[in-house]
Amino acid sequence: MSVEPIARVRISLKHIEPEIWRLVEVPLGLHLKGLHDVIQAAFCWLDYHLFEFQIGARRYGVPDPDSDDELRRAKSTRLAALVAGGIDRFDYLYDFGDDWEHTVVIEATAAGDPDRDYPRFVAGARRCPPEDVGGPLGFSDFLEAVANRRHAEHRRMIEWYGGTFDADDLDLSEIHRRLAALAKRRRDGLLGYAKSRLNTR
Repeated sequence: MSVEPIARVRISLKHIEPEIWRLVEVPLGLHLKGLHDVIQAAFCWLDYHLFEFQIGARRYGVPDPDSDDELRRAKSTRLAALVAGGIDRFDYLYDFGDDWEHTVVIEATAAGDPDRDYPRFVAGARRCPPEDVGGPLGFSDFLEAVANRRHAEHRRMIEWYGGTFDADDLDLSEIHRRLAALAKRRRDGLLGYAKSRLNTR
């Protein structure tokens, strides 16, 4: 089976210092919904909320059939088409309440390695905020509370989160586990497609 080209993509959370970021390699044929799945896995988001990509004047996500909103289907556009159109930077928004804004940069494209599964994690820094913590400001308050045993909210925040929170720990094992599951799903899908093509000949 031929190996398709890949894109090296850097994703970083806006409005948070020190920076929380991930570098991943993904198939260039991946559509934006697939990239959403990769971002969720790489940041260890839980995919509880709506999302959208903002690319120029266009927005992509999961359209509501009962809405007049001009939101395009995230499955309708692939990274290869963006690269061909000269687009290498855009925004990704997750959770319209907490408003987690991410910058997505396609840093490079290359031939895929036949001995590797994609998507795959390359590098990154710092743990992702907990879901529903209240956006960047809420996350800042959360970090302050969990780091100081004398903080009035320390115990409540530890109980709410379910344990201690180490902002510098990426949780690499979970990131690799989640991306490996996406790679397996993609690989199984490609194999199933190849078999179906053989059966129809």
